[in-house]
Amino acid sequence: MQNSRQGRASISLVIGWVIVLGGFGYYFRAPLSDIWQRIQSGVLPCVQPITYSIGTFDPKFNISKSDFIASIKQSEQIWESQVDKQLFEYQENGGSLTVNLIYDERQAATQKLQKIGVVINDNQSTYNSLKAKYDSLKSQYAQQRVKYEALENSYQSAKVQYESQVDYWQARGGAPRAEYNKLEQQRESLNSQVSILNSEQQKINEMVETINALATSLNQLAAELNLTVEKYNTVGSQNGGEFQEGEYRADIQGREITVYQFDDRAKLVRVLAHEFGHALGLEHVEDPKAIMYRLNQASNDRLSAVDLVALKKRCNILE
Repeated sequence: MQNSRQGRASISLVIGWVIVLGGFGYYFRAPLSDIWQRIQSGVLPCVQPITYSIGTFDPKFNISKSDFIASIKQSEQIWESQVDKQLFEYQENGGSLTVNLIYDERQAATQKLQKIGVVINDNQSTYNSLKAKYDSLKSQYAQQRVKYEALENSYQSAKVQYESQVDYWQARGGAPRAEYNKLEQQRESLNSQVSILNSEQQKINEMVETINALATSLNQLAAELNLTVEKYNTVGSQNGGEFQEGEYRADIQGREITVYQFDDRAKLVRVLAHEFGHALGLEHVEDPKAIMYRLNQASNDRLSAVDLVALKKRCNILE
C-alpha cells in the first residue's frame, strides 16, 4: 500500500514537472526559438533559413510597408539566387530577426538635400562638393544674420519710440488729429517691418535646414571615407552619433536590422542586403563593388566574386 502511494506521488511529481516545463517552454517559446536558431546558425550555418519579421516601421520615408517588404525580399534574392538556397524566410509575426525602418536626422538630411538637387555618393568628389556648398552657405548665413539683426534693432527702436508716444497721448486723454495720423503711419510702418522681419527669418530658417543637412552628410562621408577632418557643426542644434545607413545588432535581447537612411530603392536594397550578410555571419570585405564592402557606393545588385567566396565558405558550399 505504501509503495503504491509512493508510486502515485512520483507520477504526480513527474506530471507536475512536465506541466511546469511545458508552460515554461510555451511562455518563452519565442526567445528559446531565437536562441536555438542562433546556436544552429553558429554550428551549422545556412542549414535552416533565418526567419525575420517587420518591427518598427516609420511612414515618414514615403515608402509603403508592402514596398518595404518587397525591397527586403529583393535583398534576399541577392544572396539566395547565386547559391540556389533559401537563406531567409519572411514571417508576418515572430521571426528570429526583426527588421526596422527608423526615421531620424539622417534621412531628414537626405530628403532636404534631394529637394535642392544635391546627389550624394560615397566618394571624395561628393565630399569636396558638399564642403564647398557648406562653406559658401555658412558665409551667406553669417551675412544674413547681420542683416536680420540690424533690421530687428531698427524695428525695436522704432517700436519703443511709438509706444512711448502712445503712452504720452493716452495719459492726456487722446492725441490731436495730426498726432493721431502720425502715430497711425508709425504703426503701419512697424507692421511692414514685422512682415520684412518674418520674411528674412524664413530665409534664415531655410538656410539653417540646408546647412544642418550638409553638416550631417559631411560628417557621414568623413567617417565613411576615414578622412581626418574636424566635425562639421550644425546651426541651432547638435546631432550626435556616427552616421550609419543601417546596422545589424545581435545580443541577449535578440537580433535586429535597422535602416536609417537611403537615397532610392536601389540603395535601400543594398543596405538591406549588406545587413543580411552580417546576419549570416559575414564580415566586411575590401572589394569596393562588394555587397559586404563597408560603404554603399557601388550600383551592382549582384554579389561580387569576393562576396560569393565568403558566402560559400560560410555556408560550407563546395565548388
